[in-house]
Amino acid sequence: MLEFAILGLLHESPMHGYELRKELAAKLGSIRAAISYGTLYPTLRRLQSAGYITEADETPPTTAEVPVLTSKRGRVVYKITAEGKERFADLIAQAGPETYDDAGFGIHFAFFARTDQATRLRILEGRRRKVEERRESMRDVLARAGERLDAYTLELQRHGLDACEREVRWLEELIVNERSGRAPEPRSAGSGTAETSPHVQDERP
Repeated sequence: MLEFAILGLLHESPMHGYELRKELAAKLGSIRAAISYGTLYPTLRRLQSAGYITEADETPPTTAEVPVLTSKRGRVVYKITAEGKERFADLIAQAGPETYDDAGFGIHFAFFARTDQATRLRILEGRRRKVEERRESMRDVLARAGERLDAYTLELQRHGLDACEREVRWLEELIVNERSGRAPEPRSAGSGTAETSPHVQDERP
């Protein structure tokens, strides 16, 4: 999924590694743990080997030139290739289980503005089914084992169930909006709730 996010960002503009890490954190920060250079650079190397991205020309500019794709410090700048654009187009059109599981949903959601409506709807409906299944499983656990759980474990289970219920409501709202052709209403950063997050389950204990 990191491959998908990197290609999506480089599709917008060439970037060096630091910029990529910063943009990934800004775009995915609420749904992913901090992306380390130890994760980022091996992925960049794999994308280069596959021909999906390339490094900018590092030839020093003459005094009459201004470097277009290199930073002032001469850091390596990555840009997407034609093959990389085709790969991104293939990835963004996918709507299989990997696009609505815990690892993939938030990343695909982050690029929904560039995803066609039919694909957005399939991913949202798939995610809703998955979270509904999780919700029913948690309800079953509470019904069968609730009396045997200690107070803290019971509270943790209830917390997880509440998160599932909030996400289902949020997804249902998004699905209604997609079917009617409406975009989600923007909300202020300070008013974020579990319904506004595209991935409310991933980092919870």
